[in-house]
Amino acid sequence: MPAPINLSEAALDLAQGDYGDLDAAEYLLEYAVVMQPPYLVAGVGLAIGVLCGLTFAKLVENKLEGWKQDRLALLPLGSYTITLPYFGVVIGITLFIGGSLQVFGFSAGVALLVSFVLSIATAGALWVQLERLMGQVEDGTFSAVDFDNFDQFF
Repeated sequence: MPAPINLSEAALDLAQGDYGDLDAAEYLLEYAVVMQPPYLVAGVGLAIGVLCGLTFAKLVENKLEGWKQDRLALLPLGSYTITLPYFGVVIGITLFIGGSLQVFGFSAGVALLVSFVLSIATAGALWVQLERLMGQVEDGTFSAVDFDNFDQFF
């Protein structure tokens, strides 16, 4: 067991810079929390997105079946039971994209902000298109969707 150091020896070591192979940055790294890549965040986000997406698809399918059999109204589509799973999809995909960006080295704040903006923009465009298609089905003017002609989407 080494002998305890006294203050005069410590002051001498400080003046000479004799700390062995320890660097100040290495010493401070002991106290830094190193997070593992957020695979769990990406996985949970994917699970939430898939489960809420399947729920949303089933609810829209049930609404279409109700319209087909009993001519129930398709619009407005924004009822609580349909928008809740849709927001779940947005949250899940935001977490999935944000966690995936963090795996590639983005900071948590930037990754979640970018993924939230992407998710909201995509979700808004899809919601508008879904309402337009439901309106066409209800009016009887629905035709096959041509994905090569992007003018009809905007």
